[in-house]
Amino acid sequence: MKPRPGCIATAALLCAAAGAANAAPLTFNTALPISKDEWILREQFVYMKSTDDPSPMNRRMEVSGLMSVLGYGVTRDFAVFAVLPYADKRLSMNVGGADATRSQSGFGDAMFMGRYTAFEANATGHTFRIAPFLGVKAPTGDDHASDRLGRLPPMLQPGSGSWDWQGGAVASFQSLDWGWDVQLAHQRNGEANSFRAGAVSRLDLSVQRRLWPGTLGEGVPSFLYGGLEANLIHVAKDRVNGADDPNSGGTTLFLTPTVQYVTRKWVVEAGIQIPVSQHLNGSALRNDYILTTGFRLNLGIRIIWLLYEIERWATSKTHNGLTG
Repeated sequence: MKPRPGCIATAALLCAAAGAANAAPLTFNTALPISKDEWILREQFVYMKSTDDPSPMNRRMEVSGLMSVLGYGVTRDFAVFAVLPYADKRLSMNVGGADATRSQSGFGDAMFMGRYTAFEANATGHTFRIAPFLGVKAPTGDDHASDRLGRLPPMLQPGSGSWDWQGGAVASFQSLDWGWDVQLAHQRNGEANSFRAGAVSRLDLSVQRRLWPGTLGEGVPSFLYGGLEANLIHVAKDRVNGADDPNSGGTTLFLTPTVQYVTRKWVVEAGIQIPVSQHLNGSALRNDYILTTGFRLNLGIRIIWLLYEIERWATSKTHNGLTG
């Protein structure tokens, strides 16, 4: 299964949900909180390659994307997120005995999501949380792009043209030495241009372990974590002109080794998704790997504090003006 760039953008948004002081999954959500009035910025570069083509067309698909994600803690338990992806997509194939390449780049569909901590249990040295989430993807990207050969197929369009919905729940455990996360999620896609992408259902699991320092002491400013993630993803068949596409959809199991360098204010991270099992329909293009690298940044902006400082500065200026 070749994950759609929209699904990759969703993963980027979901993974921004952790504050920058924690290790977290690279490929899906976490229930770890964002503090009230705190902003989290995530920039993530994703490179996806798919060249395993069971058809005689020898299709090769490459996607390079940059996902910009912003998260905000509305309350102690409720956080909201927004993501804007930019992607360069390239598809090469054999047509009539000659190679042909079609490509397109641009901003994709924006996504907005809310997550609420419904349950938490805290004890000395560890925390456990469960958080449901709900999101919507708006058709903000161009879905009518074309080249010299005509209109591009849906997989190459920057946007989908449809309103899509996603919901699910995630449970997270975090201690001083290690943590785990598990998620159930489902995405339902709308129809646009006589095309409806298949619905996506997924089960995800992540385990992170602190590799350095081996023993915690006073004054340690940063940590190195290693992790392993598993993503079981089922995609229903696409529908074209009201009929199922027999060469779309299927089930894929990814394993993803990850590494994260964590400080109080920022995290740098990298991982590679490897498809260890792909049971796809018809001649659907198989995925080779997905490489992800990027950073999370805790902006540390407290809105109330900022407004207070501005008001205090303005008051001091007014006072100085009156007494000067």
